[in-house]
Amino acid sequence: MLLAQAPGRLGEFLATTATRMGPGDAILCGFADYYVPQARWEALKAELVATGNWKRVDDFAESPPDAPLAALRDEIDEYFAGETLGDIARLLRYRPGPHSEEWLAKIAKNSPLSCACAVEMIHRLRGTNSIRRALQLEYRFVARAMEHGDFLEGIRAAIIDKDRNPRWRHDGPEAVNAMEVAKMLMPLGADELDLGRELA
Repeated sequence: MLLAQAPGRLGEFLATTATRMGPGDAILCGFADYYVPQARWEALKAELVATGNWKRVDDFAESPPDAPLAALRDEIDEYFAGETLGDIARLLRYRPGPHSEEWLAKIAKNSPLSCACAVEMIHRLRGTNSIRRALQLEYRFVARAMEHGDFLEGIRAAIIDKDRNPRWRHDGPEAVNAMEVAKMLMPLGADELDLGRELA
């Protein structure tokens, strides 16, 4: 859900390229509210335990470092505005820009089906604050990922054989079709996640 709430198309960018965020980017994208340097963590924890007042974080927080993604927003918004992962890949491939080759290479390292589903989930969740909806979509994807996705192949390549050369089910980001994505995210029937009424 946080990726869907990120400004512009930063959610799609982060989900498909697996780009790491520093503190500035985490605040820009809504993953964090404060920047507290590590040297102050112990003192902050002690203060929170002693007072129970979370507003004391203000006394320990500093201005965050620059957010590198902020300088790339226009370019990211242009290239990652596609409706599907295939749209994004085609824009990067056929409309060269300063970072298009680098970003396309990052996307190519990741599971095409997982990235395509991530883009679709972000689009479905954009504009909503429903944690229930977000958890249902995540659960549906995870429930099917081992059987129909690339989860086991990713584990093989990263942990078992450690060859870092996964053989994904799809030849690339443009090879995933909308029906495959829809099947990964469709309701699970009797196995659907039941969250009760507590979550909105």
